[in-house]
Amino acid sequence: MTRLADDCFAADPVPLTVEAALERIRDRLQAVTGTETVPLDAGLDRVLAEDVVSPIDVPPHDNAAVDGYAVRSADLAPGGGEMAVAGRVAAGHPLDRTPSAGAALRIFTGAPVPEGFDTVVMQEDCWESDGRVRLPVGLRPGANVRLRGEDVRRGAVSLAAGRRLGPGDLGLAASIGRTALTVRKRLRVAVASTGDEVTEPGEDLRPGAVFDANRHTVKALLARLGCAVTDLGILEDDAGTIARLLAAAAEDHDVVMTSGGVSTGEEDHVRAAVAAHGRIDAWRLSVKPGRPVALGVIGGRAFIGLPGNPVAAVVAFVTLARPVLLALAGARIAAPARYPVTAGFSHAKKPGRREFLRVRLEPGLELGRPPVAVKAGPDGSGILSALAAADGLIDLGEDSEGLAKGETAAYLPFNEVMR
Repeated sequence: MTRLADDCFAADPVPLTVEAALERIRDRLQAVTGTETVPLDAGLDRVLAEDVVSPIDVPPHDNAAVDGYAVRSADLAPGGGEMAVAGRVAAGHPLDRTPSAGAALRIFTGAPVPEGFDTVVMQEDCWESDGRVRLPVGLRPGANVRLRGEDVRRGAVSLAAGRRLGPGDLGLAASIGRTALTVRKRLRVAVASTGDEVTEPGEDLRPGAVFDANRHTVKALLARLGCAVTDLGILEDDAGTIARLLAAAAEDHDVVMTSGGVSTGEEDHVRAAVAAHGRIDAWRLSVKPGRPVALGVIGGRAFIGLPGNPVAAVVAFVTLARPVLLALAGARIAAPARYPVTAGFSHAKKPGRREFLRVRLEPGLELGRPPVAVKAGPDGSGILSALAAADGLIDLGEDSEGLAKGETAAYLPFNEVMR
């Protein structure tokens, strides 16, 4: 495993914008995992480790896009006319002879277009009788022919290294004949919750305690990123225990991740535990919810400390932890897309920090109008029910002073940042 420099997450004392944080991550981090070759069908959601170059043209030959009649455009009369039907071409069965000039061929979708023929007339526009076909007027040369190499050219990079592979990517790889792909090994992440008040679901809930929601939420987010997750459970508020367990986890994981315990309170022992075996830096991210967040290195491995409040932990994950994990996994990092929606509510905020609001979308009242975003519940960083009811976030930038009902807002769907 590749070890990280202790200062790779060194932070400035001033708060960082989300864009500045992403730029630092792109500049400072690189893949820490090795590579392996997997069968094509095992490639879904894996990170491609090397460019995939096509050895062939796709399609490998000109072929018919529709059922109809193949003709030479040079033989077409401006006013239409008739031609003899000199043969039949089906998909997978190339014609074994060259028809004479002035003749048409009955052809079917996907069939190779014989050399010299460059146009296919849809069968719905033709009339065949007694071995001859009547053609319509105004035919466009080249119509309804899929050209050799129009999808992929031989020697072209079909899939670039760093891409997280989706279903379409696997289909594209199959179309050029690949049966296996070289991908990055899965990022190994150890996850723990901290706090004497945190209780495992299913156990008796003691007075003053809460069930652990963070660890299960974070494990699900990591699974969707394709990480190999180790559950360290709940760590008690004891500095020595936390230091020992986190250091041990760093020995055979690429990333160690916790939630809670990264503030500066007397019972926040995670910061000291990480610093004892490496270095920890508090990234003052100008985000609400989503603070505090700590990044660092423990035993040469990346450390990510998420906030203890569950919604803050999720927002910190999608805005900061997710790009870090993608970079360490060798994936290209791109800012997730935002989409315009109409605000179905008003919201006031202070300039200077980015704010994310949990919303769900409802159809616009007028055809062609953007959908309407309505609040999924209260804004508190401990309100998980609003997170579960939401399908995305309204993203209010640092310069924004809030949102008026009816204004256009930037919507960040969960399927952009939770996959």
